[in-house]
Amino acid sequence: GACSRREQASRFDSGQAVCYSVPTTEGYVELRLRQDDLSRRQFVRLAVAVGLGSVLTSCGSEVSGPQNEVVVATPVPVGDHAYLSVARGAEPRAITRAALAAVGGIERFVKSGADVIVKPNICVDYRSYEYGATTNPEVVATVVELCLGAGAKRVRVMDTPFGGSPESAYARSGIQEAVKAAGGQMEVMNQAKFRKTEIPEGRDISSWEVYQDSLAADVVITVPVAKHHNLSRLSLGGKNLLGVITRPGQMHVNLGQRTADLATLVRPTLTVVDAVRTLMTHGPTGGSLSDVRMTNTVIASHDLVAADAYAATLFDLTGARIPYVKAAADMGLGTLDLESIEIEEIAV
Repeated sequence: GACSRREQASRFDSGQAVCYSVPTTEGYVELRLRQDDLSRRQFVRLAVAVGLGSVLTSCGSEVSGPQNEVVVATPVPVGDHAYLSVARGAEPRAITRAALAAVGGIERFVKSGADVIVKPNICVDYRSYEYGATTNPEVVATVVELCLGAGAKRVRVMDTPFGGSPESAYARSGIQEAVKAAGGQMEVMNQAKFRKTEIPEGRDISSWEVYQDSLAADVVITVPVAKHHNLSRLSLGGKNLLGVITRPGQMHVNLGQRTADLATLVRPTLTVVDAVRTLMTHGPTGGSLSDVRMTNTVIASHDLVAADAYAATLFDLTGARIPYVKAAADMGLGTLDLESIEIEEIAV
């Protein structure tokens, strides 16, 4: 039967049919799948990669009339799971666990056998995470541990540092040691895996060289550090996605829209914002411990926009004041209206 364009994503979690709208040169293809057919990310990545012909052949769908937007089902919370969680406390591992438990646990997002990519912000190789420019290693390691505990077949952690080589930045950040101890893998991105990829929903960019594994993975978790940024005002979950592309500097032309365009393609499964140490000024690289505030907070949500919007409040800003967050909301990638969602706040 015909799919409604906004089928409840809770049906995805329960194994019932889910509707996908996929852009093609001839309009939109609406496909109905079951959870055990293909994961949400696998399907969307497959549709982008192989194009209209293969998708229609394998699924037997029909082309519908043109639409104004693409709506892809996301695992919205069911039961008593919070839409967004905020955990506060002095122990990074404990608050990371608490934040994820409140949104349904990592098992809501990571199934047995899943191939998982965790994308922190590993900014430079000349400062440690204490300066607030790089994601806290304990937050990253806890996410890795939880994913493996949920049965992930592998969990890779990667980034493209702003300063220094990946090898030196991984080591200096403390993330490499923590991830290996947790059982995860640090991956230096292979340049051959950056390939020009169409961005069908892009409003300013229609294609870019993207790390293909970030599209093929079953689960992508963006784990940014919440920090000031001299060009984008703040660097949060959406901005963190620039680590999976080439030429990130060229994204800074119309940075807000281009970042949102990229988010329509990468579409992280889960956002976990590290706000343990927040770099309040002189970002993105920082340099003085006096610029860092101990906020001792971790934010988690399936909604990239909502997570970033809440993180903005830690800087006395709103999501609407951050161009890429506002642009992502305008494109239907999430909500800016924090009053309209269930937020669970936890003291640990």
